[in-house]
Amino acid sequence: MPRIYTTLVALFVPVFAILTVIHLFDVANILALRSSWPFSSYSDPGFEDPGTAQAPPHFHQHSSSSHKDHAGLGSVSSGQVKGRFKRRIVAVGDLHGDIGNARKVLNMAGVVDKEGNWSGGVDFFVQTGDIIDRGDDTIKLYDWMDLLRGQAQEKGGTVLSHLGNHEWMNVIGKYVHASEIATFGTADQRMRMLMTGRIGKSWAANYSTTSRLPLHSSLGLPNTDYNPSDHSPLSHAAISFVHGGLAPNYPDLTPFPSRINSLGSSLLRKLQHQTPPPPPHPPHPYPGLPPSATSAEQGLYGTNGPLWYRGWALESEQKVCGLVDQVLQRTGTRRMIMGHTPDFKKIVSRCAGKIIIIDTGISHAYGGVLSALSIEYTLTPVSGKGDQRRWKEREVVSAVYSNHRDVLATSEREVIGDF
Repeated sequence: MPRIYTTLVALFVPVFAILTVIHLFDVANILALRSSWPFSSYSDPGFEDPGTAQAPPHFHQHSSSSHKDHAGLGSVSSGQVKGRFKRRIVAVGDLHGDIGNARKVLNMAGVVDKEGNWSGGVDFFVQTGDIIDRGDDTIKLYDWMDLLRGQAQEKGGTVLSHLGNHEWMNVIGKYVHASEIATFGTADQRMRMLMTGRIGKSWAANYSTTSRLPLHSSLGLPNTDYNPSDHSPLSHAAISFVHGGLAPNYPDLTPFPSRINSLGSSLLRKLQHQTPPPPPHPPHPYPGLPPSATSAEQGLYGTNGPLWYRGWALESEQKVCGLVDQVLQRTGTRRMIMGHTPDFKKIVSRCAGKIIIIDTGISHAYGGVLSALSIEYTLTPVSGKGDQRRWKEREVVSAVYSNHRDVLATSEREVIGDF
């Protein structure tokens, strides 16, 4: 009998060991497979597949019945719908030499992380000019903007930068603060950096006077000219950005935005390549525009031009609301956003959000409120196919502050088409 037991044990132990190893191998494979499942994947930066929708960092779902929400949390849109297109835009006004407050604003709006690097939480970041003057962080701010531009491109995002009236004043030759000049070394060194140095080169390559930013990719890339013969439901699903304002009687408004930007590029080129460059003001007299500037280029820099115009901010509600639609129609946009004229307490929305002024004196030189503008756009398929496909278009425009968010405008409608 002992020999029988010994024989049975000798046969059973190897078999049991083999079965145990096979079982453990299967469990390990299952665990490895589960750990490799993707949390999200996108076929296109603006489109959602089932189960992949993720809210941008720092923003939580917003209820349409509320006009305030905690900033730094939530997203206006929610749910997971196949084929839904999403686009999120953040815009910031005048920064005036204050990189500390600028970093706070971009972080609270979800544009950058705590280290000041591009977060990937937005599709477009727009800055409307006047980075220079008032504070001493001019060089740091322009370098940071260029850093973010490169980081954004690596993650599928875009930075749109604009020249404000203060950038133009400086390239003309007017310098404002002695302490800021000292950060460049001397006035001559500052002039060279703004003319043909790295800041001047970035202005020429990366900064425009105005922008037309489509809300949907079917309208083309940023700064694609509005086509007046486009009668599609989304023909005006775009937003204009500029430093001062697009005056209703400005003669070079169209084609928009290429006409204005062409004038800006040609005038900037003339100013940056003057031989010899004008001596700085002060102490020398203010040089003004060069003799070679055309009448259209002079108008660009005039009080009625896009760099200085303040009518949308200062005229009566009745007057601006009576004029705004004609400008929106001609520019192929539904809203115009600008800086330049500060309100130190809030972002100003006029005419049901058709006019939005985002300069709130962010720089410590003004002591205004820290703010950013957030635009969240979705186009969600409802039913149908091809040209008869039905979509729900939704846009929510919010002012983001350090501890809350105010909804400035909400629009929702159904459109039909093949987008």
